[in-house]
Amino acid sequence: MKPKKSWREKLADDKDLPKIGKVNGPLTKRWGEGRFVMAPPREVNALMQRVPKGRVVTINELRAALARKYRVDFACPITTGIFSWIAAHAAAEALASGKKRITPYWRTLKLGGEVNPKYPGGVQAGVERLRAEGHAIKTKGKRSYVVNYEEKLFTKLSQDSSATPAEL
Repeated sequence: MKPKKSWREKLADDKDLPKIGKVNGPLTKRWGEGRFVMAPPREVNALMQRVPKGRVVTINELRAALARKYRVDFACPITTGIFSWIAAHAAAEALASGKKRITPYWRTLKLGGEVNPKYPGGVQAGVERLRAEGHAIKTKGKRSYVVNYEEKLFTKLSQDSSATPAEL
Protein backbone atom coordinates (compact mmCIF):
# COMPACT_ATOMS: atom_id res chain seq x y z
CA MET A 1 0.00 0.00 0.00
CA LYS A 2 1.32 3.43 -0.99
CA PRO A 3 1.92 5.92 1.82
CA LYS A 4 -0.57 8.78 1.90
CA LYS A 5 0.68 12.02 0.31
CA SER A 6 1.11 15.02 2.57
CA TRP A 7 -0.83 18.19 1.79
CA ARG A 8 2.39 19.86 0.67
CA GLU A 9 3.08 16.98 -1.74
CA LYS A 10 -0.45 17.35 -3.12
CA LEU A 11 0.12 21.08 -3.58
CA ALA A 12 3.38 20.46 -5.45
CA ASP A 13 1.78 17.93 -7.83
CA ASP A 14 0.76 19.86 -10.95
CA LYS A 15 -1.21 16.91 -12.39
CA ASP A 16 -0.28 17.83 -15.98
CA LEU A 17 -1.95 21.20 -15.52
CA PRO A 18 -2.67 23.79 -16.80
CA LYS A 19 -5.23 22.46 -19.22
CA ILE A 20 -7.32 24.66 -21.44
CA GLY A 21 -10.62 23.38 -22.74
CA LYS A 22 -13.81 24.46 -24.38
CA VAL A 23 -17.18 24.20 -22.66
CA ASN A 24 -19.68 22.18 -24.61
CA GLY A 25 -22.64 19.91 -24.08
CA PRO A 26 -24.62 20.02 -20.83
CA LEU A 27 -22.00 22.16 -19.05
CA THR A 28 -22.95 25.18 -21.18
CA LYS A 29 -26.20 25.49 -19.19
CA ARG A 30 -24.27 25.78 -15.95
CA TRP A 31 -21.07 27.58 -16.95
CA GLY A 32 -21.92 29.30 -20.23
CA GLU A 33 -19.94 29.05 -23.42
CA GLY A 34 -16.28 29.68 -24.03
CA ARG A 35 -12.81 28.50 -23.14
CA PHE A 36 -11.71 27.68 -19.61
CA VAL A 37 -8.52 26.80 -17.78
CA MET A 38 -7.80 24.26 -15.09
CA ALA A 39 -4.80 25.87 -13.41
CA PRO A 40 -2.27 23.96 -11.29
CA PRO A 41 -2.60 24.02 -7.49
CA ARG A 42 0.63 25.98 -7.03
CA GLU A 43 -0.75 28.87 -9.07
CA VAL A 44 -3.89 29.03 -6.94
CA ASN A 45 -1.65 29.00 -3.84
CA ALA A 46 0.56 31.77 -5.28
CA LEU A 47 -2.51 33.99 -5.78
CA MET A 48 -3.71 33.28 -2.24
CA GLN A 49 -0.30 34.32 -0.91
CA ARG A 50 -0.61 37.76 -2.48
CA VAL A 51 -3.59 38.83 -0.36
CA PRO A 52 -2.26 41.28 2.24
CA LYS A 53 -3.29 41.52 5.86
CA GLY A 54 -6.58 43.40 6.27
CA ARG A 55 -7.80 42.36 2.81
CA VAL A 56 -9.78 39.39 1.56
CA VAL A 57 -10.39 37.68 -1.75
CA THR A 58 -13.08 35.31 -2.98
CA ILE A 59 -12.69 32.28 -5.15
CA ASN A 60 -14.17 34.34 -8.01
CA GLU A 61 -11.29 36.86 -7.85
CA LEU A 62 -8.82 33.98 -7.98
CA ARG A 63 -10.66 32.53 -10.97
CA ALA A 64 -10.72 35.90 -12.76
CA ALA A 65 -6.95 36.34 -12.28
CA LEU A 66 -6.30 32.85 -13.64
CA ALA A 67 -8.59 33.49 -16.63
CA ARG A 68 -6.69 36.72 -17.41
CA LYS A 69 -3.35 34.96 -17.21
CA TYR A 70 -4.36 32.21 -19.61
CA ARG A 71 -6.47 34.49 -21.83
CA VAL A 72 -9.60 32.38 -21.50
CA ASP A 73 -13.19 33.17 -20.58
CA PHE A 74 -13.05 31.67 -17.08
CA ALA A 75 -11.17 29.33 -14.74
CA CYS A 76 -12.76 26.09 -13.61
CA PRO A 77 -14.68 26.78 -10.37
CA ILE A 78 -14.39 23.20 -9.15
CA THR A 79 -10.62 22.78 -9.44
CA THR A 80 -9.95 26.32 -8.19
CA GLY A 81 -11.99 25.57 -5.07
CA ILE A 82 -10.33 22.20 -4.52
CA PHE A 83 -6.86 23.65 -5.00
CA SER A 84 -7.55 26.49 -2.53
CA TRP A 85 -8.59 23.80 -0.03
CA ILE A 86 -5.36 21.88 -0.66
CA ALA A 87 -3.34 25.11 -0.27
CA ALA A 88 -5.06 25.80 3.05
CA HIS A 89 -4.27 22.35 4.43
CA ALA A 90 -0.68 22.55 3.13
CA ALA A 91 -0.30 25.86 4.98
CA ALA A 92 -1.67 24.34 8.20
CA GLU A 93 0.72 21.41 7.77
CA ALA A 94 3.64 23.83 7.28
CA LEU A 95 2.61 25.77 10.40
CA ALA A 96 2.47 22.54 12.41
CA SER A 97 6.01 21.72 11.26
CA GLY A 98 7.30 25.05 12.56
CA LYS A 99 7.14 27.35 9.54
CA LYS A 100 6.33 30.97 10.38
CA ARG A 101 5.31 32.34 6.97
CA ILE A 102 2.43 30.42 5.48
CA THR A 103 -0.26 31.03 2.88
CA PRO A 104 -2.96 33.18 4.58
CA TYR A 105 -5.76 30.85 3.51
CA TRP A 106 -8.32 32.37 5.91
CA ARG A 107 -8.34 35.50 3.71
CA THR A 108 -9.80 33.47 0.82
CA LEU A 109 -13.57 33.47 1.17
CA LYS A 110 -16.37 31.67 -0.54
CA LEU A 111 -18.89 33.57 -2.66
CA GLY A 112 -20.79 36.23 -0.77
CA GLY A 113 -17.96 36.71 1.74
CA GLU A 114 -18.59 33.44 3.57
CA VAL A 115 -15.81 32.01 5.72
CA ASN A 116 -14.89 28.61 4.30
CA PRO A 117 -15.87 25.84 6.75
CA LYS A 118 -13.63 23.30 4.98
CA TYR A 119 -10.40 25.11 5.75
CA PRO A 120 -8.27 23.87 8.68
CA GLY A 121 -9.90 24.59 12.04
CA GLY A 122 -13.28 25.16 10.44
CA VAL A 123 -15.30 28.35 10.62
CA GLN A 124 -14.26 29.18 14.17
CA ALA A 125 -10.53 29.27 13.37
CA GLY A 126 -11.16 31.35 10.25
CA VAL A 127 -13.33 33.79 12.17
CA GLU A 128 -10.69 34.20 14.89
CA ARG A 129 -7.93 34.91 12.36
CA LEU A 130 -10.09 37.36 10.39
CA ARG A 131 -11.16 39.22 13.54
CA ALA A 132 -7.50 39.45 14.59
CA GLU A 133 -6.87 41.26 11.28
CA GLY A 134 -9.67 43.75 11.98
CA HIS A 135 -12.59 42.25 10.04
CA ALA A 136 -16.11 42.32 11.43
CA ILE A 137 -17.96 39.01 11.21
CA LYS A 138 -21.68 38.27 11.20
CA THR A 139 -23.16 34.83 11.72
CA LYS A 140 -26.33 33.44 10.17
CA GLY A 141 -27.07 29.97 11.47
CA LYS A 142 -23.94 27.88 10.99
CA ARG A 143 -22.44 30.24 8.39
CA SER A 144 -20.20 33.22 9.07
CA TYR A 145 -19.58 36.15 6.74
CA VAL A 146 -17.13 39.05 6.61
CA VAL A 147 -19.19 42.24 6.97
CA ASN A 148 -18.86 44.50 3.91
CA TYR A 149 -16.29 42.16 2.41
CA GLU A 150 -16.70 43.92 -0.95
CA GLU A 151 -14.98 47.00 0.48
CA LYS A 152 -12.01 44.89 1.60
CA LEU A 153 -11.56 42.86 -1.57
CA PHE A 154 -8.02 42.62 -2.85
CA THR A 155 -8.49 43.06 -6.58
CA LYS A 156 -4.90 43.72 -7.57
CA LEU A 157 -4.00 40.11 -8.22
CA SER A 158 -1.27 40.32 -10.80
CA GLN A 159 -1.87 38.97 -14.26
CA ASP A 160 1.33 37.00 -13.84
CA SER A 161 0.21 34.36 -11.36
CA SER A 162 3.10 32.07 -12.25
CA ALA A 163 5.47 33.57 -9.70
CA THR A 164 7.13 30.99 -7.52
CA PRO A 165 5.11 30.55 -4.32
CA ALA A 166 6.84 31.16 -1.02
CA GLU A 167 8.36 28.05 0.44
CA LEU A 168 5.91 26.02 2.50
